[in-house]
Amino acid sequence: MPVRRQSGTIPANRQPTLVVQQNMSQWISVFLLGATIAFGQAVKPRFTDPPHNYWQRTPGDAFSKFAARVKSGQVKLNHTSEKAFVHSLLRSLDISPASQMLVFSTTSLQLSRISVRNPRALYFNDHTYVGYVPRGQIEVISMDPEMGGVFYIFDIPRTAALPNIRRSTRCMNCHAGQELGRVPGLLIKSVVSGPNGGSLDSFRQETSGHGVPFKERFGGWHVTGVHSIKDHWGNLHGELIAGDIKKIPAPPGRYFRWAKYPVPTSDILPHLVHEHQFGFVSRVVKAVYDTRYYLHVGGGKLSPAHAAEVAKLADSLAHYILFADEASLPAGGVGGDPTFKAAFAKRARKSSAGLSLRDFDLRTRLFKYRCSYMIHTPFFQGMPPTLKTAIYQRLRRALDPSRSDPKYAYLPSGEKAAINRILQATLRGW
Repeated sequence: MPVRRQSGTIPANRQPTLVVQQNMSQWISVFLLGATIAFGQAVKPRFTDPPHNYWQRTPGDAFSKFAARVKSGQVKLNHTSEKAFVHSLLRSLDISPASQMLVFSTTSLQLSRISVRNPRALYFNDHTYVGYVPRGQIEVISMDPEMGGVFYIFDIPRTAALPNIRRSTRCMNCHAGQELGRVPGLLIKSVVSGPNGGSLDSFRQETSGHGVPFKERFGGWHVTGVHSIKDHWGNLHGELIAGDIKKIPAPPGRYFRWAKYPVPTSDILPHLVHEHQFGFVSRVVKAVYDTRYYLHVGGGKLSPAHAAEVAKLADSLAHYILFADEASLPAGGVGGDPTFKAAFAKRARKSSAGLSLRDFDLRTRLFKYRCSYMIHTPFFQGMPPTLKTAIYQRLRRALDPSRSDPKYAYLPSGEKAAINRILQATLRGW
């Protein structure tokens, strides 16, 4: 796919198309068509079919447990205002308001409520993602080790009545489509929004994670904070003129009031952490579903052909976990909101020397020790043992200072040793 230059000129071989909301029948047709082929592989069962049986499984994710406590009256949320409710919800879910990212592209079930004048706010921790649209609804994606994403949507209560928290099926139209390999996961895009809503174009639809070039990121998003990333699509919308997209600045706060949101930021650091986390989650969900299918076909064992496929999945995940191909930060690096940094560090698991996989670098790269903190999460630890063992084997080889692997030549021996010490102290089974 041609990459759009910062000037906004569209390559001659790619004319802009208005991205319009499809009706439900069209969505279903596209979804079913996408189910025939995914990633060049043979047809695999849909997430709804055996052995996955998505809708027959009982969710064990954090938010499903939280919703049960709300329903039983064990959790009290503040309903005095929208903003107060969001604050109390985030506090109850142990999600920092400083993780807030504002997105004004109409890429949500609530597209009619979202615009550059009323952005959607997103918040996250290691396993739960919350969306809030002022004068709209709350959206939640919570990650389950076996199921992948578990989706909820509900109204913000206006009275003391309990919120009617319910599972969402409509989210699957996008969140389990061909772009995600037909498994329930996270979805992120860069979108050029039109002046009156809708989208003029979208890109980086099938790429995700810390390797995505910055010039393809943040389309349709607000970005605030101190950083040296200049060539990106954040804080812009567009207008189509004579076949080209004219960029129109949309500085955060120009078209909306910050007072509607829990914090007055859409800081660059949560954006970068979220991008890494998104890439991690997407890869793990796909690997878990594929491995479960291979084991099912073999009656609990892997055939030689399927063992080779699992080996490829493990290679790819180890490569991602160790930040191979991470996009380097430009000279000057990133500052980062201190409140978000502090909240993120609270989850750190440290070695005896105080080292952690959550230690930021922010000068040339995101983290000081290039091994993802996400391997500590129940989401990763709950994957099929066959897959997790294969990943551990590859990580151990890659982090062995006595071995020389060209794929991991970017990791100096001192960093390898530090990562090993952190994992030995913090990761059961390492």
